[in-house]
Parts: sequence; C-alpha cells; structure tokens
Amino acid sequence: MSLNNYLQKAREGHYAIGHFNFATEDVLKAIVEAAKEFGAPCVMVGTSEGESEFVGLREAVALVQALREDMQYPIFLNADHFKSFEKCKAAIDAGYDSIIADGSKMSMVENIAFVKQVVEYARSANSDISVEGELGYLKGSSEVQTKVEISTEDYSKPEEVAEFVQQTGVDRMAVVFGNIHGIVTDQEEKLDIGHFSKIVSAAPQSYYVLHGASGLTDADVQAAIQAGITNVHFNTELRVAYQHELSHQLTEHPGETTPYKYMGPAAEEVKKLVLAKLALFKK
Repeated sequence: MSLNNYLQKAREGHYAIGHFNFATEDVLKAIVEAAKEFGAPCVMVGTSEGESEFVGLREAVALVQALREDMQYPIFLNADHFKSFEKCKAAIDAGYDSIIADGSKMSMVENIAFVKQVVEYARSANSDISVEGELGYLKGSSEVQTKVEISTEDYSKPEEVAEFVQQTGVDRMAVVFGNIHGIVTDQEEKLDIGHFSKIVSAAPQSYYVLHGASGLTDADVQAAIQAGITNVHFNTELRVAYQHELSHQLTEHPGETTPYKYMGPAAEEVKKLVLAKLALFKK
C-alpha cells in the first residue's frame, strides 16, 4: 500500500503513524526495529535538509530499501521540511516516498504556488508519493531550548488551510496550534485542541500532521490524535537520547575505539524511546 493508504486507515481507526528522523544508519535501524517489534502498521523515517546532506539523498534511499527487503516491513522515507522546489525535486528524483514542501515562511500566495509545483512534479514522477504542505509558522528548532515565544497569531487559520488544500491538491497538512520544534526547558508547551478541531472541520479531506511532538505531554499527543492527527513527528528527543548515551559510553570507556561498542548502546536508547512513543499512537 502507499503511504496515503496507511494514513487513511489511521484516520478511520483514530490512531497515528509515527515519523522519526535519522542521520546515521544505526539510528535508522533502531527506529525500524522498534516499529516492527511493536507491531506498527508501518513507519515513516525522515531526513531534514541538513540530515540529507550528511547522509546523501541516494544513500538514504538505498539504506531504507535495504531495510525494507531485509526486514520485510513497510518503511516510508520522507524529505522533512525541504524549502525549495529544487531540493524537493532532487528528493523525488532520488526515490523518496514523501515530501514536506515547507513554504511556511513564504506569503500565502508564494506558499501555494510552491507546494502546487511540488505536487504536480511528484504526481508526474510517481502517483504514490505523498506530499505535505505547512501553514502557520512553527517556531523553534530541533534542539533543547530554554524558551520559545508562542503566539496565537502563529496558529494556522482554518479558512486558509481549506483554501491551501483546495488550491494545491496536497495530501497532508502540517498545522500550528501550540506546537513548536524542539524541547523547551523553561516553559510548558500546550496544544490548543479546540483550534485544531476547527481546522479539521474546515478541511476534513487532508491528513493532518503534528510536528514538534518532542516535549509535549503524552496526554496532549493522544488528544491530538483523537482530534484527527494521523502522523506524529519526533526528532529532538531521539537526538538527546542518542547523545546522552553516547557521551556516557565515551566517558565510562575512554579507551574504547570500536565504534559499534559505543554507538550500539546509544542506538538502543533510541529504540527504547521509539517503542515508548509508538505506544501513544494506537487507539
């Protein structure tokens, strides 16, 4: 089945498909092992522009394809927050299954034109490619921060989301309703589920995506899924888990030079975290 088929089943069943970012093969394998062991219908794995430059577009596609064949499990590779048509096209040409054409910093008119161009190119290349747009400005970055100012002015407007979906033909929408990228240490991050419900009512045909789930309470994530979220993104928490355990291993074993002996435990921490997050996504 295509990714959109899985998202349709998630919407009907009131659960969500997990999306987790990777920049190394060991983290990718840990994510996929966790998803298969948990019994998730499928898993999305993503590379940001920076992560894809580190891994390589074609290399990321090859790694995912190898795991699909080895593990006999559905994995969908996503270009996460690609901000130009050229970069989106490169990911499509390399064989990515999904694209986030992120024009959230553009004007509404520019964003619609950009995403429509990506949708049209993706459809011409492979009708199974799923394309996501974003409206509203999702603040923060995929790291630990002290505080990120959140304003309701940044929230996605229901009527604009409806127009955006109609004009672009996009499959998925990333919307803002209190979520931010990354983790904040000096404030409480809280979702406005009521506002999100208004977005769903205005454009019910779209599959909705929760970005910036790292740092949210389990209750908020589950409430968002019950309100209509079918895809949940985690990145920062995985990075933190990996970095903490890697640092611990190198501190405890300063003379160790065999990479898999200190990277292996770090990847195992990522796997444990992914298993915990997947438990939130089921009904």
